[in-house]
Amino acid sequence: MQADPRAPELTAQDFVAMAHASRMCLLLHDAASKDILWANPAACEMLEWSVAELRPLKANDMSSSAQQYDRVIGRAWLQEAVDKGASRIEWHYRAKSGRVIPTDAVAVRVELERGPAVLVQFRDIEREQEVERQLRLTTSWVDALAHHTSTVALMLDAAGTIRFATNTALPLLGATAGEPLGPLTEHARLRLRGRVSTWDEVLAGADPVTPVQLEVDRPGQEPVWLEGSLERLQETGGDALLMILHDVSERVHGQVRREREMHKENYLARYTAMGDMAMAIAHELGQPLAAAANFLVGARAAGQADARVGYGIDNAVRQIDRAATIVSSVRAFVGHLEHVQQVADLNDILEECLYFVGLRAGPAGVDVRVRRSAQPVPVRCERVLTGQVVLNLCFNAIDEMVACDPQRRQLTITTRIDDDAGVLTVDDQGRGIRHDPFERTFTDKEHGSGIGLALSYRIITRQHGTIWAECRDEGGSRFGFTLPLAG
Repeated sequence: MQADPRAPELTAQDFVAMAHASRMCLLLHDAASKDILWANPAACEMLEWSVAELRPLKANDMSSSAQQYDRVIGRAWLQEAVDKGASRIEWHYRAKSGRVIPTDAVAVRVELERGPAVLVQFRDIEREQEVERQLRLTTSWVDALAHHTSTVALMLDAAGTIRFATNTALPLLGATAGEPLGPLTEHARLRLRGRVSTWDEVLAGADPVTPVQLEVDRPGQEPVWLEGSLERLQETGGDALLMILHDVSERVHGQVRREREMHKENYLARYTAMGDMAMAIAHELGQPLAAAANFLVGARAAGQADARVGYGIDNAVRQIDRAATIVSSVRAFVGHLEHVQQVADLNDILEECLYFVGLRAGPAGVDVRVRRSAQPVPVRCERVLTGQVVLNLCFNAIDEMVACDPQRRQLTITTRIDDDAGVLTVDDQGRGIRHDPFERTFTDKEHGSGIGLALSYRIITRQHGTIWAECRDEGGSRFGFTLPLAG
């Protein structure tokens, strides 16, 4: 007799041999009584019973004592297979030694020569359940780390796109939870060994790990500095990278503050020396300037016939007279610290400076526009030195616009009264300012001593005023100062 016409070379005994050799556990139940008719060796080995010992056993003899494995439930599960053809359940068997074995069990109705029966196929899933439990536990640990650790961690792909970020990373990067983060370079500037770098350079250095630093700009606040390492995860084929970072902003900002304080200390020492030098220069230059002026007066009297010579001499005398006035004012300003009692109109101070501003602006192609206050702006100040501040601000603006498009070379000087202060502003259409120039001691310009703005700051603040610089919305920069109104 053929056991299966689809495989005529196999006999019934061959199928018996296969059932005995299978590592899947098999139990055969009578469809009506649910009694055990047969078990294969794998089932006998797992349950620690022989077929002869299994045949008289009932569900309560070989199942867990837990309520969900009650005999009634077991019979109902087998009956469902009889009625519907198949039924699946997680069933806990109990071995002869008392060991409870969790299994994934499938009951299938089979038609035997003697009538219907139920073939139960089951396997031990205890190890799988343990692996699953460990996986859930690991997942909860990772989730806890991601949400509660103070360490900043990012997972990136080879293109530099952020695939995962801990909760602590999101606010530092200015990102929102639940939204795609995109490329890392959209959130921060990469730095490698102290210099600005690209993602490709950083990625090339991760072999397998490289130090890295991020600088994250925040509107209206100091930037966030993050420092750590980028490691290529080898087991993923090199397509995943782990970046571990720590917030070192306080350390970096502390270094910047210390450097700034050191610059200020150096400046104070230089300013003290400048005071001594100013006193000496003012003392020594007074007589030579007076003599030079006298010689020019004599030369003008002797050369009255030539108008060009007279024009040149007149302008030279004007420059020398102003130089003598400045020297005298510096001498008085450096030598005395008492409150300034002189009162001057800011409009008049500006008018005195416009001649010299025009001399500098004309050759540079800069259009100078003046917006004077319609009413006097009486302020308490040292007149000549305040004029030097005006000149310094205007000269800096003219020098800045020389490098710009000639169509944009426009300088606007404005005076006005604002509450209890007189205000003068100088607007240019240059490249703008990258930082507060009054926070730094010396200039970034290639030429010049770099002390013009520093001296302007000292002159204005010593007269109880304020001085500032800012970028204009329409481009360029605005420098200005206030002085207290007289009376």
